Amino acid sequence: MKKITFILITLITFSVSAQKKKKNGTIYIEHPGIETVESFHKAFVDGDIDKAASYLADDMRIFNDLTMNKDSKGWGKKSLIANMNSWKNNWEYLSYERSEGSYPDAFEYNKSGNWVFSWNQLYAINKTTGVKFDSPVLRGYVLNDDNTKMRRIHEYNNNVNFRIVNDSFYERKNGVIYMNHEHINSVRKAMYSFANGDAEKAYSFFHDNAVFIDINENKNMNKDEIIARDSKIFSDWTLTGLDESGYPDYLEYDWQDSKVVQSWWNFRMTRNSDGKKVVVKCLFLDTFNDDGKIIRRNAYWNGQLLK
Repeated sequence: MKKITFILITLITFSVSAQKKKKNGTIYIEHPGIETVESFHKAFVDGDIDKAASYLADDMRIFNDLTMNKDSKGWGKKSLIANMNSWKNNWEYLSYERSEGSYPDAFEYNKSGNWVFSWNQLYAINKTTGVKFDSPVLRGYVLNDDNTKMRRIHEYNNNVNFRIVNDSFYERKNGVIYMNHEHINSVRKAMYSFANGDAEKAYSFFHDNAVFIDINENKNMNKDEIIARDSKIFSDWTLTGLDESGYPDYLEYDWQDSKVVQSWWNFRMTRNSDGKKVVVKCLFLDTFNDDGKIIRRNAYWNGQLLK
């Protein structure tokens, strides 16, 4: 038995060892390349573009590694300098901080040279449009042998953020606003069904998997959870009246094909214990699916009034 056990241990050890490959370099948490990269970042944020450019090799290239263009040759030093000047001239409150919980790593690869990977959060406000840019950026920097110049930069970021920035410079319609619409009718029917104690009919206008988001709660709720929460409220309070405030709007957005009814309501409430009366003003944002069911309700009201 001991002999069999020894053979098994030997085989397992050999199997694990056989899976290991030759080391391909070393990872550093402190490294001259990291100092170069972070000095480059600081010069960019400070608006010292000449100093930032001094860290770039003359033949450097920067690549968007999320592009769908397989033939992309990237951009050169001149283009990157122009881009940094654009950030300097057109944006304010610029920052490029390490992403929370992250730190840069330096890799000295045996074959592909010295790399620094950094995870940062790029933040700025556009001077013309007021649009906020706040996005994580991952960059891989390939440095020369003495770690003083960047030969290549590989960037990963969310292009949607840049699209939003570019779109903000042009007037653009985003759908149609309706004063009367079938979805508005559905919201009214649901609300007045609630007011008349017909919860079954009221919830028939909601999808079975509808999500309820209430500003007074610390989590999203499903249908069973919102029913339980409301039952607790109405065990202490009685709804004596429900009135529209103003009039609802139905917004049929082009972007993301969203369908939302905005409605404002006055809930007239009486506390059961002492007869205290309050008017609770509430805004609902009801999002509809293509079948005409409410799939999400956002509720905004002051929960302190019912304390």
